[in-house]
Amino acid sequence: MSTLVKDLAKFYDFVVVGGGTSGLTVASRLSEKSDIQVLVLEAGHDHLDDPRVLIPALCMQAPGSELDWQFMTVPQEQLKQRRVRQPQGQLLGGSSAINNQAFISPSSAGIDAWAKLGNAGWTWAEIEPYYRKFYTLNVPDEATSQHLGLDYITDTDREARGPVQVSYTGVAQDPLSKAWVETFQTLSMAWSETRSYSASAFYAPVMERKNLSVLTAAQVDKIHFEENERDRAATSVSFKCEGKTFTVGVRKEVILAAGTFQSPRLLELSGIGNSQILNSLGIPVMVDNENVGENLQDHLMTGISFEVQDGVMTGDSLMRQEPEAMAAATDLYRNHQAGPLTVGGIASHAFMPLPTSRPSFGTNSVLEDMLLKCSAHSKNEFQYDESCKRLREQDEASGALFMFLAQSNLHNNESVKDYLQNLQPGNFISLGACQTHVFSRGSSHIISKDVSDTPCIDPRYFSHPLDLEMFSRHVQFIEKLARSSPLSSHLKPNGKRNHPTAYVDDLEAAKDYCRTTALSCYHPAGTCAMLPRDEGGVVNNRLTVYGTRNLRVVDASIMPLIPRSNLQSTVYAVAERAADLIKADL
Repeated sequence: MSTLVKDLAKFYDFVVVGGGTSGLTVASRLSEKSDIQVLVLEAGHDHLDDPRVLIPALCMQAPGSELDWQFMTVPQEQLKQRRVRQPQGQLLGGSSAINNQAFISPSSAGIDAWAKLGNAGWTWAEIEPYYRKFYTLNVPDEATSQHLGLDYITDTDREARGPVQVSYTGVAQDPLSKAWVETFQTLSMAWSETRSYSASAFYAPVMERKNLSVLTAAQVDKIHFEENERDRAATSVSFKCEGKTFTVGVRKEVILAAGTFQSPRLLELSGIGNSQILNSLGIPVMVDNENVGENLQDHLMTGISFEVQDGVMTGDSLMRQEPEAMAAATDLYRNHQAGPLTVGGIASHAFMPLPTSRPSFGTNSVLEDMLLKCSAHSKNEFQYDESCKRLREQDEASGALFMFLAQSNLHNNESVKDYLQNLQPGNFISLGACQTHVFSRGSSHIISKDVSDTPCIDPRYFSHPLDLEMFSRHVQFIEKLARSSPLSSHLKPNGKRNHPTAYVDDLEAAKDYCRTTALSCYHPAGTCAMLPRDEGGVVNNRLTVYGTRNLRVVDASIMPLIPRSNLQSTVYAVAERAADLIKADL
C-alpha cells in the first residue's frame, strides 16, 4: 500500500530500491507471502491516473517531462560529437510507464548465450517459463488476426496468464499493417486500449496488502554495510524524502532495481566499484570491483519518413497537435475507447538477417568478411565470439525494421526533447531500422558523491566498426522496402521525405546518415553484468553482488549481452526469475 514517510517501520525484511518495471514485479511476488514485510522506495511519484501514461498515443509526451530522469550521454565521437538522450522513467512503474509500448521477446539463442558466458540456470529452456508468467496475450478477432497475419500465434502463447496485458495494434480497416506483412512475403522473408505496465499490473491489484509498503518521492542515496566483513552484509538504506534524510533497516536483503544507470550509481555511492573512481571522490571502498558501471550496451535506431498517398490515414495531425484532429480523437477515446489514441508507438516490426547474407541478397561471405575484419577491435573476446555465433545462426537477426505511422524529425539538435518536434505539413509513415546485436561497449559512472548529480554516460556508439557496418546495411535496405509492393502502393511516387539527405541507396550515404541521425532505442543494459567476476561480472548467477551477502540487482543492468529485442519483456522475465531465486533462499 502507498505509505507516508512518517508511517515507515524501522525495519523491513526486504527493501526494494526502485519502483519500476523490475522493482514492482519483485515486490509483488515477494509480498505474496504474508509473513514477509516489503518496502519499495521510488524516487518518482505515483502517476496511475496520468493520461500521458494511460493513453497509448500520448506516450511521446512523457520523455523530456518530469516523468523522465532526462539523462544524456557525453558527446559521441562516432556520431559527429552529438549527445544522445537516454529517457528513464522517474515515476511509479519506471520506464514501463513512458516507453513506446513494444512487446517483443528475445531469441532463444540470445538467452542461451548468457548461460554460455558462465551463468548456470539461465538457458532459454530454464528462463522461457518466466516470459509466460508475467503477461496475458489478448488476441484480436479472427478477421483482424487474418488481416495482420497472426497465424504464428501458438496455443502456448494463448495460454499465458499474467498481470501485464499484451495486445496488437491495427484493425481490419488499417491497410498499412497488412501491407507491411504482405511486403515481406513478396520479398520471400518470414516475419515474426490503455497502457498495461508494472504499476497497473503488479502494484495496483495488490496495493492494499498490509505487508507491502510503497514510498514515492524517496531518492535512495546510499546502502550501508556491516564493517570488517569479507562478504559484506547490507544493514540499512538511506534516502531523501520531503527535504530530509531517513534511514530504514533491512532484516534480509536489499534489492536494487533502479535501472541500468541508477543501479551502478548507487553501488558506487555505497562504496562498491572501481577503487580508483571511489578514492578520487572520497568514497570509502566497501568492495573493489572495476566492473561496476562497465559493459554498457544499447541499441541505436534511425529511419526515413515517406509521404503517403492522399487518403491514407496516419498520425501526423495528432503529432502536430492540430485542434480538430485532437478533438475528434479525444472524443473517440473518451466515449468508445477507440480511435488513434489507442495506438502507441511502433505499428509493425520485423527481425532481419544482414541484407547481403542470404541467398536472395547475396552470400554469407560478406558477413564472414566483416566478422573477420572487425574481430581485433573487441575488448572481450568471449563475448565477441558468442555474439558472432548468434549472427551465424540460420534464424538469427542482425537488425530489425519497424514502421511508425507518422513522420519523425531526426535532424533536431540536442536541445529538442524528441524526434516529433518541428514537423512538416503532410501525411507520412516512417520506416526505421534498429540494431539487434551490438559490439560496442561503454560505461556509466558517478562524477561526485552527490546523488543529485547525473552520471557520466558514455555508450561509445559505433566504437566497434562492426556496428556501423551492419547497421548501415539495414538502413540502406529501407529503400528496397519502400519500393516493394504492396507497401509502395501506399506511398507517393517521388513524394516528400523527412530531410534532403534521407536517401541512402549508396552505402557510404547510409553510413553518414547513421552518424548524423541515429538515436538510442532506449535499451541500455549490462552495467552490473551477470558474469564471472574475473570476466567482467558484478553479480553472480543468483544476482547477488560480488563481495556481499544480501544485496541483489534485478534489472536490465545484469544482462551480460543485450537481447536482440526491446528489453521490456526480458526485464519482466528477469524480475520473475529473481523473485523465485530470492524465495528459494529464504
